[in-house]
Amino acid sequence: MTRREAREQAFILVFEQAVRGEKMDDILHDAAEARDLIPNSFAEREALGVEEHQAEIDEKIGGHIRGWNLRRLSKVSLALLRLAVYEMLWEKGIPTSVSINEAVELAKQYGGKDDAPYINGVLASVAKDLPEEVKEGSHE
Repeated sequence: MTRREAREQAFILVFEQAVRGEKMDDILHDAAEARDLIPNSFAEREALGVEEHQAEIDEKIGGHIRGWNLRRLSKVSLALLRLAVYEMLWEKGIPTSVSINEAVELAKQYGGKDDAPYINGVLASVAKDLPEEVKEGSHE
């Protein structure tokens, strides 16, 4: 499985959690039981990481969605923003530009016509506030 496919799996899990409001462990269990889906280890780590750091992630997103609040965002946009911000802040070895690009590509596939440019703008704004080593993916 490619990293892009694993990231798509992670997005689907994070999206499902946004819709269902359940713990990620329950969503992972249900995915395995009902759909025979065993997530890639990268996808599972990212989905669990989003859940673990959700308050910090949402605060970061909230500071960059001028005139909006998280409840007004579509579940697709919210899930993609959460996943990308998680990657930007906690995944070593992934440059910020890659996280942004992947979120935009998934938005084109799963979101509405305005989601991709909106996500790009919010994530670019988040990225401006990050230290250089985080942008390059070399943070600890």
